[in-house]
Amino acid sequence: MTTPIAGAPEPTNAVPPEAAADAVTARPRWYAHSYNRAGLYRLAGSMNWLPRPARLGLARRLGRLAPWFLPAERAAIRATLARVTGASGERLEALTLGVFREFAMCFSDLLSTNRQPLDRLRAHIAAVRGTERMGELTRGVISLTAHVGNWELAGRLLAQRSARPTHVVVAEEEARALERWVRRDGDGVRFVPRSRPTVSLGLVAALRRGEVVALQGDRALGNRGDVMVPFFGALAPFPIGPFVLARASGAPIVPAFCLLDGDHRYAMTVCEPLTVPPGGEEKAVQAWVAILEDVVRQRPTQWFNFFDVWHPFANGARA
Repeated sequence: MTTPIAGAPEPTNAVPPEAAADAVTARPRWYAHSYNRAGLYRLAGSMNWLPRPARLGLARRLGRLAPWFLPAERAAIRATLARVTGASGERLEALTLGVFREFAMCFSDLLSTNRQPLDRLRAHIAAVRGTERMGELTRGVISLTAHVGNWELAGRLLAQRSARPTHVVVAEEEARALERWVRRDGDGVRFVPRSRPTVSLGLVAALRRGEVVALQGDRALGNRGDVMVPFFGALAPFPIGPFVLARASGAPIVPAFCLLDGDHRYAMTVCEPLTVPPGGEEKAVQAWVAILEDVVRQRPTQWFNFFDVWHPFANGARA
């Protein structure tokens, strides 16, 4: 956001300075993958001319090949799916390949379908559930999602349905050449780099104006902004920042997910709001993680974290 913030609270009344500093300066490790290069984005974007069924078919075929070129990611996904689903043997291998296949399709849509005008996007939406909850909330709202399905599309749909400015908090790209492919303002959406020194104050001010702040809540930062929460039977770190922001602003947290259906259209679900009273941040994180568990359990091949989420920073792991 570049608009001056009127009446912004002092840092001590909004987000604890140490938590805000951690949340602002830490970088997620998503963009360290060898395939995260501008050339690949250009290649995928050049397929826009193909009809969507043909483009998704090509993406699925490429997704089947990807695990052979990404053995570390394949091993991490396989271990995650074994824990999440209890699968083994051929079923576990099929699920592992399914993650790469479905990621390839969602990635293809990110660079093409997602860029279409909203009136054309509706043809690719099979169902939208729970968005009336957004209309019932008259104050600012924190929309919380995860690296599940087409999360970027979820933000655009929510912005359109809520008819409010939506500020999507993102990590600044390590590779600047990728910005044009994965960050596009418009349709009521504005991307806000987390590295801005005053980002916490700006987000609190936006929420107090009745606007929407969109964040992801499934990747730990590796600092004091993480808390350990039981997740599929073992402790895993999750970021507490969204819940500190909710407590500071008084805004409810609304979990939302956008998943690819069997007919290759998207189904969006908006869940019941979570409120965060003073001192209730960690309990709210636990409630969020329980919701995420249910979603991942239902669609394990659409949770796109290619690393060990229980030990994300062991041995220099890169997310």
